[in-house]
Amino acid sequence: MVAVVAQNSAVVRRYVEDAGLPFTILVDESREVTRRYGVWHRLGLDAWNISRPALFVIDKTGVIRAVFVGETQEEFPEKDEIEHVLDLL
Repeated sequence: MVAVVAQNSAVVRRYVEDAGLPFTILVDESREVTRRYGVWHRLGLDAWNISRPALFVIDKTGVIRAVFVGETQEEFPEKDEIEHVLDLL
């Protein structure tokens, strides 16, 4: 499992070290990945130059199996929804 985060690498490094996450975090400081997936926005009501909360479940063959894109920075998929999609892989 890999996560892509549109943040400053120093901030992400500290968070990963503190949280002890069991997966790899890739940092997208240039916002290239978030732009390609269509979730970056220059200016929103609650943030600027950031991506919307998004989840793309991509299988081993590269096929996108599920997509969630939040409208605000507080909107995320439920844990049960994520686990259900992962169980289908």
